[in-house]
Amino acid sequence: MRSPGRLLRGCRPDQRVAVGLFVVLAALILVTPNGPHHVLGYAAAIALAAVQAGTIAVLRRHPEAAMAVAVLAGIGIESLSPAIGWLGQVAAVLAGYARRRPPSRSLWVLGLLVAGTPWKLAYGDWRNVLLAIAGPALGWTLGELGRTRALRRQDSERRIVTQERERIARELHDVLVHTVSVIVVQAGAAQDVFDRRPDLARAALASIDLAARSTLSELRVLLQTMSADTEPDSATPQPGLAQLDTLAASLGATGLTVELDREPALPPLPAAVDLSSYRIVQESLTNTLRHSQATLARVTVRCSPRSVRLEIRDDGPARPSGRVDRSAHRGIVGMQERARLLGGTLDAGPVPGGGFRVRADLPLTSA
Repeated sequence: MRSPGRLLRGCRPDQRVAVGLFVVLAALILVTPNGPHHVLGYAAAIALAAVQAGTIAVLRRHPEAAMAVAVLAGIGIESLSPAIGWLGQVAAVLAGYARRRPPSRSLWVLGLLVAGTPWKLAYGDWRNVLLAIAGPALGWTLGELGRTRALRRQDSERRIVTQERERIARELHDVLVHTVSVIVVQAGAAQDVFDRRPDLARAALASIDLAARSTLSELRVLLQTMSADTEPDSATPQPGLAQLDTLAASLGATGLTVELDREPALPPLPAAVDLSSYRIVQESLTNTLRHSQATLARVTVRCSPRSVRLEIRDDGPARPSGRVDRSAHRGIVGMQERARLLGGTLDAGPVPGGGFRVRADLPLTSA
């Protein structure tokens, strides 16, 4: 039988908040004086507390309906046990509502809740009214701060994605220039030997066909990622998985030992996949070097007929689940965008017991 702690860990964060709010409300109903006068009243108040707390769990999908139900349940709690707060703990629900809706909507709810606070004079003095006003006001303020913070984070992630797309576009431009140059050279060679050596001409044409197909695939990704103002600024050939030894050696000089686990001879890969695989490994190891006290990182590369699978894992100290440094988060967002544009997936996070792991699966054909 699973313990309550394990059950809670398996719930969503909003469900855990709902359970916590219900426990608080039920405890207040039971211990606060001037509560219900009979057992049925206590049962009704606790049932209404469950309803009000439960609205937290559905607030994400149905904000307006959840807020309305929370207020109605709060009115019932207020009539049965007015000493536990204003409309129960409706301020907590308002905080969640304000986090999901702009002030043009949430301020109306706050105004309606504040407008009803003079009812508190029936059970106390103006201090009760001021406390009743302070609760919803604090809840709305916390919700609005959370909403603003979430919007800023989304804007930051959009900027990171845009910058990463521009970088990918420049890199793929270099790949395309190289491939087209190969086509031009092979076409000239085929023309030179077309009459004297038809076999060599056919081999050159086969190379052109292969290069052209690869170029079309790269161009498809390039057009998806290139922005209007992106200018290619480098003619240097871009790296791939064949350069992992050089990358590992350069990081070894900094004190980070990099172990490579891969096939002795990697099969030919599409240029976009080869380049993005290298960049994901490079960014992961750079994050390890900057944000962890790890001394060892292991890079695993597995190729199948359909995809390339990467895993980069270090031996850094244990971190709370989901805890990632802000600067490292930028790199993870960029890597996820690379994988997404190729039709693949990437996940990253701390490993139980210590260390950090990045796993990516990049298909060898366009999504």
